[in-house]
Amino acid sequence: MKNYIDAAAFGEMILCADAALHANMQAINELNVFPVPDGDTGTNMGLTLNNAAVELRKKSFSTIDEAAACVASALLRGARGNSGVILSLLFRGISRRLKGLDTAGAEEFTAAMNEGVDAAYKAVMKPAEGTILTVSRLASAAAAQAAGSGSDLETCLVCAIRVGDKALEDTVNQNPVLKKAGVVDAGGMGYLVILKAMLASLRGEISSASAVSYDSAEESAVFEEGKVEVPEKNIFDTVYIVRKARFDVDLIPLRQYLDSIGDSLVISDDDEIFKVHVHTDIPGQA
Repeated sequence: MKNYIDAAAFGEMILCADAALHANMQAINELNVFPVPDGDTGTNMGLTLNNAAVELRKKSFSTIDEAAACVASALLRGARGNSGVILSLLFRGISRRLKGLDTAGAEEFTAAMNEGVDAAYKAVMKPAEGTILTVSRLASAAAAQAAGSGSDLETCLVCAIRVGDKALEDTVNQNPVLKKAGVVDAGGMGYLVILKAMLASLRGEISSASAVSYDSAEESAVFEEGKVEVPEKNIFDTVYIVRKARFDVDLIPLRQYLDSIGDSLVISDDDEIFKVHVHTDIPGQA
C-alpha cells in the first residue's frame, strides 16, 4: 500500500476528482436546496475544480508543495458560487500545510485536510452545520485519527469516506431546509465525490485518462412545486476579486459591512488577492 504521495500522484488525484465531479454534476445539482435552491452546486463545484485540472495539465511539478499551490491558486481565482469558494478554501488550507514538502505521508496529508477545514470555517461568516463544512470536518478528523494510529494513507482515506458518508446521511437531520426537502447536502455529496475519486486514483483504479475539461453545463435541478421555499431576499449571488497590491483593505470592517447587507458571506485570500462571495439584494454596494 502506498503511504505517501508526490506531486505527480497528487495531480493525478485532482484530475480524477475533476472527472468524477463532472460525471456526478447533475446528481449533485438535484440535491441543491441550501443555502439557495438554485440547482447549481454540482455545476459550481465542477467548474471550480476544473480550473485546477486545466492548470495542472499545463506543466509538471517537482514537489507536492508546488502542485498543491497550483491547485489552491486556480481554485481561488476560478471559484464559482458558495460551494466553489468553500472548496477553494479546503484546498487553500491543504496547500498551506504541505508548503515546503516534496512528498506527503499519511500524517502530513491528513493534517493538511484538517487545516483546509479550519480555513473554511474561519472564512465563512456564519458557518452552518449539516453542510459541506460538517462533512469535511468529520471526514478529515477521522482521517487524522487513523493516521495517528499508524494507518497508511489509503486506510486513512477509507476511514474518512466511511465517516463522511455517515455525516452526509445525517445532514438531512441537522439542517431544517434539507429536512423539509428530504435531501442530503449537495456540497457534502460533492466533497465525498472528490474524496472517493482521490482514493480510487491512489489505488490505481482510475486514471486521468478519463478526466475531461468542460466550459459550461446545461443541467439544472428540477424541484417539485411547493417542496422548497425560494428566498425572498438576498437573491443576487455576488462575487468579486480584489488585488492586494492595488487596494489596502481591512477585511474586518468589510466582513461586518457585507454581513449587514447580505448572507452566505465567504471571504478567501492568498498572498496576491482576496475574493468575496455574498448573497445580497444590492450587489452594486457590495
